[in-house]
Amino acid sequence: MTNARNLITDVAGLRVGNTHDTALGSGVTAVLFDEPAVASCFVMGGAPGTRETDLLDPDKLAPAIHSVVLSGGSAFGLDAASGVQAALREKGIGFAVRDAIVPLVPQAVIFDLLNGGNKDWGRYPPYRELGYEAVQKAGLDFSLGTVGGGYGATTANLKGGLGSASAVTSTGHTVGALVIVNSVASAVIGNGPHFWAGGFEENDEFGGLGLPGKIEPEKRKLIWKGGPQPATTIALVATDATLNKGQAKRLAIAAHGGLARGLRFAHALFDGDTVFAASTGRRPLKDEPAEFTEITAIATDCLTRAIARGVYEATALPYPGAQPAWRDCFSKERQG
Repeated sequence: MTNARNLITDVAGLRVGNTHDTALGSGVTAVLFDEPAVASCFVMGGAPGTRETDLLDPDKLAPAIHSVVLSGGSAFGLDAASGVQAALREKGIGFAVRDAIVPLVPQAVIFDLLNGGNKDWGRYPPYRELGYEAVQKAGLDFSLGTVGGGYGATTANLKGGLGSASAVTSTGHTVGALVIVNSVASAVIGNGPHFWAGGFEENDEFGGLGLPGKIEPEKRKLIWKGGPQPATTIALVATDATLNKGQAKRLAIAAHGGLARGLRFAHALFDGDTVFAASTGRRPLKDEPAEFTEITAIATDCLTRAIARGVYEATALPYPGAQPAWRDCFSKERQG
């Protein structure tokens, strides 16, 4: 069952802020936790760009974090977390170390440096200020597609973007996913319009086309971004269930299955595929093994759906020769 928003913010205890620069062709998405959240992370791509992920391992000291940042900019975009940190510190949010306030803000980035935007930013990239601005815009409702960290995202054949989805488990735990789809591969079967995620769709959230009757071998032909350039799908899955760091790590690992189902293909040499997992701790687990197993399965489904929603909701970038959006190519199929 999906929630009314069908966004990761259906998970109580978190908000999402998005900002982007149209001329730059890139942006930042910041997830803010109302209280420090137990979190972990798992990287399966061969070309990741990350910050502060080691502290998320279950054997590390940090008990929780204050934000997760998903942004464009490749290695330059890692400055975004500094802007988020600055904004949180101004609000007095962070762990107190004597007189110091230290917000913990892990981050992952996508490679969007070749999408047509103006990346001649001078001495310092603009991502620190974009991160700061994203915090100011954080709320429960937000748009999908060509926004925030998904503004400059592309896939092998269609415009990528920011996607999200949520669901409720049989025992009442809310689960959600947030993803930037910037994959080296494709989110659609063959030349489209059907999404690889079609079998998991809820309430026509990405066009209601379902799956074709049979996926012929030619429709499984590999389509990937031309030439050796990095590409990445980065995500956060979250739940209101109370988890420890070990369980959060297992949730992040399991949720990578959503990338494999929503894309053809994932976890490749040029991918930086990274999934964070977080618990806002609002609802304790009662039958721990059974409830946690269902959470991992539903989170994987949500990430699969979020990938298709990110591509479905995207609009083409405003540059000559920009990659077309799904809606540009398949509006007739969407209308029925």
